[in-house]
Amino acid sequence: MLTAFFTAGPVQDFASVKSADATRYGMFFRAMLEQGVSLAPSQFEAAFVSLAHTTEDLDATIAAAQEALAVAATSR
Repeated sequence: MLTAFFTAGPVQDFASVKSADATRYGMFFRAMLEQGVSLAPSQFEAAFVSLAHTTEDLDATIAAAQEALAVAATSR
């Protein structure tokens, strides 16, 4: 189980979660979706990895995330 937060520091409590950049998460979410990876549309929901995911699925998701992170880092 995991989720992504775009913050300057660690996420440790609700206050730090609220400081996350939801706009940047939206850019990341849309970039992932464009590459065929469906995530929860809100950063306040969790993603799950299961035994149904193959190594190839995970590798493709990692590659998509690297590209999506680059989009989220450079866009505004």
